[in-house]
Amino acid sequence: MRYQKPKGTADILPGESEKWQFVEETARMLFADYRYREIRTPMFENYEVFSRTSGDTSDIVTKEMYDFDDKGDRHIALRPEGTAGVVRAFIENKLYGPEHQKPVKVFYMGPMFRYERPQSGRQRQFNQIGVEAFGSDEPSLDVEVIAMAMDLLKHFGISDLKVALNTLGDTESRDAYRKALIDYLEPHFDELSADSKQRLHKNPLRVLDSKDANDQKIVADAPQILEYLTDNAKKHFDQVKSLLDSLGIKYEVDPEIVRGLDYYNHTIFEIMANSKSLGSGYTTICAGGRYNGLVEELGGPEVSGIGFGLGVERLLLLMESEGVQFPNLNQLDAYVVGIGSDTDAASLQVVQALRANGFSADRDYLARKPKAQFKSADKLGADYTLTIGNQELADRTIHVKQMQTGTEETVSIEDVKNDFGAVIDKHFNK
Repeated sequence: MRYQKPKGTADILPGESEKWQFVEETARMLFADYRYREIRTPMFENYEVFSRTSGDTSDIVTKEMYDFDDKGDRHIALRPEGTAGVVRAFIENKLYGPEHQKPVKVFYMGPMFRYERPQSGRQRQFNQIGVEAFGSDEPSLDVEVIAMAMDLLKHFGISDLKVALNTLGDTESRDAYRKALIDYLEPHFDELSADSKQRLHKNPLRVLDSKDANDQKIVADAPQILEYLTDNAKKHFDQVKSLLDSLGIKYEVDPEIVRGLDYYNHTIFEIMANSKSLGSGYTTICAGGRYNGLVEELGGPEVSGIGFGLGVERLLLLMESEGVQFPNLNQLDAYVVGIGSDTDAASLQVVQALRANGFSADRDYLARKPKAQFKSADKLGADYTLTIGNQELADRTIHVKQMQTGTEETVSIEDVKNDFGAVIDKHFNK
């Protein structure tokens, strides 16, 4: 039997994995500048962690979640997104306590799982990078999160970006809007899709997010949340816009953004990139918002939160289509060529000594002739080739060649093993 990877998954092979490493390390360094620290949560949680936070009418819960009963009859789900698990960890580990500096800022990265139709940049096992910040209601934190997302994407070499901004208001705003939306949609009940009929009275905002073409026609003239904002909600949104203006971050207010999860309120946003690799026109590459009631929903205290998430697969597609140059993270400093079987132990000693001193080093492990070894050194892009033959072995020397310039020197093998950097400085960095 020939085994293949499950549908909707991907093997990330050497040569490609270095691109992932670059993305992850770039994100880690930038998040550190903003004082966000890494959190790692399980890839599976109790089912209710996601059903309570994502909403039992959301597509994630009703159609896309991988869930099962384990051998202890516990209802378990593979995580479909990162926020809910981070909130559960925030509560369980009492990160809201007075000993923790507020806001509590964390980031995560890792695989998520959703059962959906695989397509370019969208897999059933996909990877997300995201941030969450807890403990501040200030609009300035909303703006920091948006600014950090823009900063991150620009560090990845993506320039043609657009911020789409909206608000879902506070509880009073949402309640008033919910009633207005139901009043508008009820006369169209028979025309709605089956999903939207089910969602109409449970969560009518989900109808706005419907992918059904006829639903989209119906909601085109629906009332907008901006018409139902309380004074406090409007003030929060106005401050967000003013602070974005002060940072020179351009945005467009888009009342149609409602996000796909039920836990959002106040500021929500999408950052869109203009790239044919993701479809025509501007396509969402990063999205997030504020969720002031989510911690309470999972049994914690009244603590506000805000965050964003982005898909790594879609990000890499975008970077490649934009011609972003990835750094060489697999550079070979030195390749050691052994001529003759008697040099086997000496060449291995040199390779290990170089590695112990912080240099990347390699040698032949196929008992090949010197010509084939030199070809490998060239193919691997080694900066230096170090050659040991019988004469060098007898003299306790080694022949060093700088590949880029062709400069060659014969030096003490002990000097190379003890301090190859000093050898380079002395003979090649003149």
